[in-house]
Amino acid sequence: MPSIAQLTKLLAIDPADTFVLYGLAQEHARLGEHAQAVEWYDKCLAVDPLYCYAYFHQARSYQALENAAAAVVTIRKGIEAARKAQDGKALGELQGLLVEIE
Repeated sequence: MPSIAQLTKLLAIDPADTFVLYGLAQEHARLGEHAQAVEWYDKCLAVDPLYCYAYFHQARSYQALENAAAAVVTIRKGIEAARKAQDGKALGELQGLLVEIE
């Protein structure tokens, strides 16, 4: 996985690169920096609201921040996005996470 510094350099080239935005979120989450991760997932989803796994992992970061209500809201948005994107795998994983949390 590229470092935050490497990803930041890539983001300077294309600030709307969802892969890089998602990567930054993932890296912050991996480091336990869940508040920052949530912000980066938001940036990713602002560019591409159908980036289904960003919802899943953002919900996980909300769980780590002990904010189950925000996690549930995020999962429901993700379920809606997965349906629109016709992404059955993401839909199933989001639904499973919702059952786990509720």
